[in-house]
Amino acid sequence: MAIPPSITSGVDAVWTDAETVDVFGDAVTNTTHTLVYYFRLNTVGEGVTATSVAYETGWKTTLSAATTSSMSPSDSWYFQAVATNISDSTTIEYSRGQIEVQASLAYSGTPGAFDGRTQAQQDLDAVKAAIRSLISGGAVAEYRIGNRNLRRYDLSELIELESRLKSIVAKENKAKLIASGLGDPHNLYVRFNRG
Repeated sequence: MAIPPSITSGVDAVWTDAETVDVFGDAVTNTTHTLVYYFRLNTVGEGVTATSVAYETGWKTTLSAATTSSMSPSDSWYFQAVATNISDSTTIEYSRGQIEVQASLAYSGTPGAFDGRTQAQQDLDAVKAAIRSLISGGAVAEYRIGNRNLRRYDLSELIELESRLKSIVAKENKAKLIASGLGDPHNLYVRFNRG
């Protein structure tokens, strides 16, 4: 069970990593190496470190609820796992990738508004609303306030933007299905009967 593709802020995240071998075929296990995960976000001061502990012949890593609650919700958290040799301190990169940190839905008192849509889905919904507004005559293509001009998209630009955003949202939805273990919705399986 490797690092999950998504974790929730304010909730413990636990995963295990298996032993491996280095480029020379030498064993990399919890008796020969320590394992440390580094997490970074493209924001100054946003970083988390997690030291793994021995688990069977590999490692178990835990990000506590207190640690994940300090991680800003974003789909752009990057991680790197580094294995360090216990005897000579040489290091190898065990793994590297990107995960999503989702906002917690926990609340106390009266819950506030929550929008769980991705940015692409929010943009797509805004473009659809702009198209409806433009078609119903509610939007002006260009206007001037003082010495500043404001130009809105015309219908053809909005339709093109809608098409691009639909593609992005479809890719996001496909990735979520695959990450959830539900498979690729575009795979088609055919069974032939010899009868």
